[in-house]
Amino acid sequence: MDSERVSRIQEGLRSCNLAALVCSLPSHVLLLTGYWPVVGESIAICVRDGPTVLLVPEDEEELAKTGFADSVETFTPETLNHMGSIAQAVKPRLADILHKLKLASEPIGIESGSGSQAASYLAMHLFGGNLPSVLRELQPKVQFVIADDLLRELSSVKTSQELDRIRQACEIAKNAFATGAADLRSGIIEPEAAQMFRAPLSTTEVPGRKIYRRDGFAFCMSGPNSAKAYAAYARTRWRKIELRDLVMIHCNSYVDGFWTDITRTYTVQPPDQQQEKMYAAVFAAREAALRTIKPGIRAAEVDAAARKVIQEAGFGLYLKHGTGHGVGFSPMSAYSVPQVHAQSQDTLQEGMVFNVEPAVYIEGYGGVRHCDMVAVTKTGYELLTDFQLNAGCLTVSNAKR
Repeated sequence: MDSERVSRIQEGLRSCNLAALVCSLPSHVLLLTGYWPVVGESIAICVRDGPTVLLVPEDEEELAKTGFADSVETFTPETLNHMGSIAQAVKPRLADILHKLKLASEPIGIESGSGSQAASYLAMHLFGGNLPSVLRELQPKVQFVIADDLLRELSSVKTSQELDRIRQACEIAKNAFATGAADLRSGIIEPEAAQMFRAPLSTTEVPGRKIYRRDGFAFCMSGPNSAKAYAAYARTRWRKIELRDLVMIHCNSYVDGFWTDITRTYTVQPPDQQQEKMYAAVFAAREAALRTIKPGIRAAEVDAAARKVIQEAGFGLYLKHGTGHGVGFSPMSAYSVPQVHAQSQDTLQEGMVFNVEPAVYIEGYGGVRHCDMVAVTKTGYELLTDFQLNAGCLTVSNAKR
């Protein structure tokens, strides 16, 4: 049971005068119940001063009980005698639950339906506008209101248990970066390099609470391709790594729905003079950003601290994105708080988790990005990715192990 999370949800319901929250986006189901749906067909119902009910497909029941919902109910998406939409399949059980909870007077909070969702399986169902339609059909006298602001506020600050999950995901990534870097060399193609870093994400053992699902993604961008890594997505191409290349490895690991966003940039053999300048600027910007982090500071100030260093080093034109963004319930999202950006209106709070990713991208030559994960503490920050923290650690031997 995550009593800290339950308490915050109840406080949020009271402050917004909501009788309940009903959500189906997987990240919100995770937030409200501690369970990360596999195929996106689950629904969480949190009642003010009442129970939390989780409605899941029958084959997810065992996994769903690893969360902290007061009860787990199931429905059958499809049988040999019946085919139909998920919304229709869920309706009878949802109607029964709503009837038992007697939610018929005060407003109920729901999602708008939009959002960025981390991939929980090969394909994922999203209810979108179907769930609000079903809810209004089942409860025509109830007022349903969009509660996106409340959900964003709740997810922006992690509980102790949630932070422990993120720490576990960071530990898994730490081992993956150490394992992959040991075999990184010239002569291999980017997909081979990416696989060296990805494979350990699903096999690394981490002490602590039992992990039910672990894995992630890793991408390699080398030489001139590393200069393209400012894009909204990482892309591994079919390029052979060459001596003295900048080799950028971007990694998103997860543990039971809690994600990381981490990048390290290596050189095969010691960096040349230009690369040394790029590393120096990025690491100095990183230090400036980290020194700024504490509760009450505007996220824009963290961005400004990093950006000033990059600009003073002569690389201002080559920093092409903000300094970071919220991470945890998703590896990356335009909806995550805080947004560490020059135009951000967010203020740092204890328990927020985000990345710090200063970078320099020189088109046609290469890019250096160093992306760490941090958690805001009472007096400053906790570095969650305490590994490979200088250019010396990022120089790899070209000898095949």
